[in-house]
Amino acid sequence: MAYANKGGDDAETVGSRPTAVQYVEAAEGDAGQRLDNFLVRTLKGVPRTHIYRLLRKGEVRVNSKRAKPEQRIAAGDRIRLPPVRRPEPGDGSGETRAPSASLQKLITEAIVYEDADLLVINKPAGVAVHGGSGMSHGVIEVLRAVRPDAKELDLVHRLDRDTSGCLIVAKRRAALRDLHAQLREGRAEKRYLALVCGKWDLGQKRIELPLATGERRGGERHVAVRSHGQMAVSTFRPVQFFGTAATLMEVEIGTGRTHQIRVHAAYAGHPVAGDDKYGDRERNEVLRRYGVERMFLHAASIGVD
Repeated sequence: MAYANKGGDDAETVGSRPTAVQYVEAAEGDAGQRLDNFLVRTLKGVPRTHIYRLLRKGEVRVNSKRAKPEQRIAAGDRIRLPPVRRPEPGDGSGETRAPSASLQKLITEAIVYEDADLLVINKPAGVAVHGGSGMSHGVIEVLRAVRPDAKELDLVHRLDRDTSGCLIVAKRRAALRDLHAQLREGRAEKRYLALVCGKWDLGQKRIELPLATGERRGGERHVAVRSHGQMAVSTFRPVQFFGTAATLMEVEIGTGRTHQIRVHAAYAGHPVAGDDKYGDRERNEVLRRYGVERMFLHAASIGVD
């Protein structure tokens, strides 16, 4: 990628380091990458939450136009980077500290597959895929810390913080582009296991409903079934019944919308067990007596070419 600085009124001083508006030209190796991921790699040390704030305010531009986090960049795109504050080395900022030894051990021991192009993590519940929202480090930051020579590590997809299971990380940009294409074109098979509240009496059920993000409840972002949302497809199959208390389900998703399974399950009247955001508080309390202490959603497998 190529950089060009612009000084003047846009400059801002951070300690002894001035920062200014920058214009970055995306290289061939950047093509196909999500804009938010590109910015995280480019603006090293800047919290992801701040990067999303810059995007919402329109301070990041691609070819002089406002851009969304999920936009895919192309080789030759001209990207405007606004002035940002970056932590000084050794200033005590949580963004610059290395992940704890215990977190590094947890993530490295969770690697279940690796080859020249990618690795697969059995992500533990409670660990975010990336830093932000009160967490300095997620899976990707840990992997970059323990694999400093792997310069192109990047998330292929995401899992909610409380969801466990298969998470793919690309080791090369070419692999990242190919895997993103498979996900976009529906060529990847993603299967989950979910324990849902109540006895599922709908048999095999395909739920095809549009989901809209961005609704705020109590200061938190929620996803809801809305006609103006993006279509999401989930197929639920009962695997095992636990009386009338709960049902273990296999869920296959044809799309990858935020909180898709959780919202579709709740809409069907059988929210995911332990889900504090879309679930049923009373039924969650009952299931806690049986040891269900977390949201019971697990990415059991993902198949790619």
